Amino acid sequence: MNQDKSGVWNSWNENISYNYKSLYKINSEEELQEVVRNSEKIRVFGNKQSSSDIVSGASTLVDIKTYNKILSFNDSEKTVTVQSGVILGDLLEVIEARGWCIPCLPDINTITIGGALTTGTHGTSGKLLSEYITKCTIILADGSLKEITEKEELIHAVRVSLGVLGVLSEITFKCEDIYTLHVKEGPENDSDWLPKIKERLKKHDFLRILWLPHTDKGYVIIGDKISADTEIKENLGPKFLKHRRKASKILYKYTHVFPWITAIANKLLYRGFFSSTKEHKGSLYQATVTKSRGSTLELAEWTIGLDKFPKVFEELKTEINKWSNKSFIHIPMDIRFIYKDTSWLSYAYKEDTVTMGCVSRNAATADSYEAFKSIEKIFLKYGGKPHWGKRFTAKDAELSKIYDKWENFKKLRKELDPNNKFLNPYLAELFNEKPSTNETT
Repeated sequence: MNQDKSGVWNSWNENISYNYKSLYKINSEEELQEVVRNSEKIRVFGNKQSSSDIVSGASTLVDIKTYNKILSFNDSEKTVTVQSGVILGDLLEVIEARGWCIPCLPDINTITIGGALTTGTHGTSGKLLSEYITKCTIILADGSLKEITEKEELIHAVRVSLGVLGVLSEITFKCEDIYTLHVKEGPENDSDWLPKIKERLKKHDFLRILWLPHTDKGYVIIGDKISADTEIKENLGPKFLKHRRKASKILYKYTHVFPWITAIANKLLYRGFFSSTKEHKGSLYQATVTKSRGSTLELAEWTIGLDKFPKVFEELKTEINKWSNKSFIHIPMDIRFIYKDTSWLSYAYKEDTVTMGCVSRNAATADSYEAFKSIEKIFLKYGGKPHWGKRFTAKDAELSKIYDKWENFKKLRKELDPNNKFLNPYLAELFNEKPSTNETT
């Protein structure tokens, strides 16, 4: 293994920094066990694409990206076993070549598998990525290995763990046969797309809505499974659509100083980049996943029960359209749908949910982005849940009210990690634990 000593860890947007004593790059499970066993405080990170302060802030850090082998396949069960540092895009390309897919994928492919699982990463019109785990091994605080299968009760806690129960080592995923998706995209008025959500979820295999605040419009993306040889009339839209992020960066440059400019910028961006229709086909991965983020962002995301969403949406829309507030929101707000599961810290625990993402394209000024505060206030009011890897300020007092298994998870965490080895200052506050004096700042 490689070890760097006494350095500074910076987040992808360089708005979070921590000193560390040791940073390791490991290549084997045995090396990972050794580092965990011999560390007082340890956190693991991948490509740093979390907006929350979850992955660093410990004296010992592990860069998991070098622990990235695809270990084995089971053709009869359609499973693949990988190390937790493998990049999602690399995994997806390998299983597609095998004629398989994971049937619900997040929007970005550059995240590590371990990070995606521990923070509850998801796609749309399916379940959390972690729900497709059939077996995994974690390295406990004492350095020992523990294997957990989908038949054990413990899997419901481990699937979304925030990395505080142990370090994910090897993961086995259940795959399905690859399929082709016929995707149609286009703008709709809010009064049209909002009442059609449940109908479309039943009718289509894929549904995603990019809401365009301050325009009364949504950009609706639907997908249906078709035979791979079905011919469609492909329409990828005007060539200038590829410049949307560049145009957004220019138009939003001064919105932290003059928030009301956002409403004007959104109208211009709608007309330029969201007013046309598109039609194409491909695998779920090829047709729906962003292959390059292109620029750093700061993100918040909240989830709410499917039945509650229309009311929450209307209240949010009313609030942000008031010119008396500063919550003018950059477009788009990403609306996706997760089916209920039984994972303790899942956003969809025993309830079909809607997720709504909020983006600040001025990462350096995200701390003063009022929209994050307004969205959190409204979603918490209705029992909404935050995405673990994105921005929110709610802590133990609020989270205990919205997660049925919060106290169960805290008890289990303490049993598996009695000395708080896997807590950084942010997580210590989240779980209402006193940080130890040797944690880094």
